[in-house]
Amino acid sequence: MTVKTGLEKLIESGFSFLKGKKIGLLCNQASIDSRFVHVIDILKKNQGKNRFSLSAIFGPQHGLWGHTQDNMIEWQGFRDGRLGVPVYSLYGEHRKPTPEMLKGLAALVIDLQDVGSRYYTFIWTMALCMEACEETGIEIIVLDRPNPIGGSHVEGPLLDENFRSFVGWHSLPVRHGLTIGEISQYFKEQFYPNLSLQVIPMEGWKREMYFTDTHLPWGIPSPNMPIPETALVYPGICLLEATNISEGRGTTRPFEMVGAPWIDGWKFSKQLNASKLPGVYFRPLQFQPTFNKYRGEVCEGCFIHVTGHKIFKPFQTGIAIILEAARSYPDMFEWKQPPYEYEFEKMPFDVLAGNSWIREKINNLSGLDEMEKRWEKEASQFFEIRSDYFLYQ
Repeated sequence: MTVKTGLEKLIESGFSFLKGKKIGLLCNQASIDSRFVHVIDILKKNQGKNRFSLSAIFGPQHGLWGHTQDNMIEWQGFRDGRLGVPVYSLYGEHRKPTPEMLKGLAALVIDLQDVGSRYYTFIWTMALCMEACEETGIEIIVLDRPNPIGGSHVEGPLLDENFRSFVGWHSLPVRHGLTIGEISQYFKEQFYPNLSLQVIPMEGWKREMYFTDTHLPWGIPSPNMPIPETALVYPGICLLEATNISEGRGTTRPFEMVGAPWIDGWKFSKQLNASKLPGVYFRPLQFQPTFNKYRGEVCEGCFIHVTGHKIFKPFQTGIAIILEAARSYPDMFEWKQPPYEYEFEKMPFDVLAGNSWIREKINNLSGLDEMEKRWEKEASQFFEIRSDYFLYQ
């Protein structure tokens, strides 16, 4: 059975949640229904006859139509010629909508495809919208979408509040195992109790489902998230952004290819495979990025093949890769220096990990098992409370 998203349940309701309201819409190019029709076109077609009006559009990181490739590349708002309404950038001068942007709105509709990882900034754009709407008395309506890497598994450390940033605004483990609608309920109860929030849930989604189980079309939510399999490795391989190891940006399979010109890919892959990490195989290869790290240079490393997605641990895998590079190439491996995602003082790896202890353990070449025990203890704290926000079993 094909899963129905919150957008499609809104359509089925005859847009009853929106009637009589002047609304804003937070979306991007992945906000499509099962027939590939974009939410903007759906609302444009139905606003008059269903007695609501679309008055403002907001876009997150990478732009409304996903045109900016990398982190900290800001984009500017514009006037949408087809609709005659303003489009506001929430990844530029403002990451939180201003009262002027929200003026006159009764509700802000959010339809974004999250990828199941704390680093992915869309949930933090949503959080800042929730904060702004609580302050201005505007309702938020979240159209729920699948977590593409399932809702059964939680992995990685909780955010240390001392490392709060735009890739970690509130406490979550790295792999949180919630849908964006469930996260919004968690945020409301914990941080925005006076917000008026409605979540339009999906139909047919189960916690054990991965995106390929849903039979929904994959709209690329960001330029380096080309296929659902990318989302599966992302919670661990995104950490490489904070090192001088290429995470595969500038290739056709970002986050699945990793390496550097100074790595022996065949030796490196053999060493990683000897670790016998669950659900993954490292195949040696060469690649030549067309942009980002090592542009135009031949890198050696590995392709990350997920052989068992239900037992695969992406965060563990990312740490294992970095630890092996630090151990095998102590004179070449380096941590990236600030800035990273609007943080100009903290080390980028610490910003992503949400703490400094993991980087310190890697510097000391501590054992992977020792580190995993510590972050799994933290993740278990969230695992115990997250069911309070479940919309699906």
